[in-house]
Amino acid sequence: MTLHTLAAQAALKLPEVTVTQPFGEGCDVFKVMDKVFMLTFHLQGKAVINLKVEPDHGAMLRDIYPYIRAGWHMNKQHWVSVYEDENLDEALIEDLVLNSYELILLKLKKVDRQRIELLKTVR
Repeated sequence: MTLHTLAAQAALKLPEVTVTQPFGEGCDVFKVMDKVFMLTFHLQGKAVINLKVEPDHGAMLRDIYPYIRAGWHMNKQHWVSVYEDENLDEALIEDLVLNSYELILLKLKKVDRQRIELLKTVR
């Protein structure tokens, strides 16, 4: 499975996720309640996704995985870029997508967080 397909499938399982292309074709922006948690695009012919992370977690991921780097065109402390790679760990990608989504949930209003929690139990 390709990086973009894997990441999109993981993201679209989550409540209240929308996908837009405000930067044009070829760059999908995944949002929860209008807040960005993932971008998918191609860079120099390689599939890439940008995900939000805790700064310490991002530094650790960059040290461990050669295909994870500082977020391209994003805040380097709070975002990472994951590049398509034959050694890609699918479970890791799913976890990173979920983690990015949940970091954004923390920034939402309490009523919106409660709504999403209710939607999670219904699924």
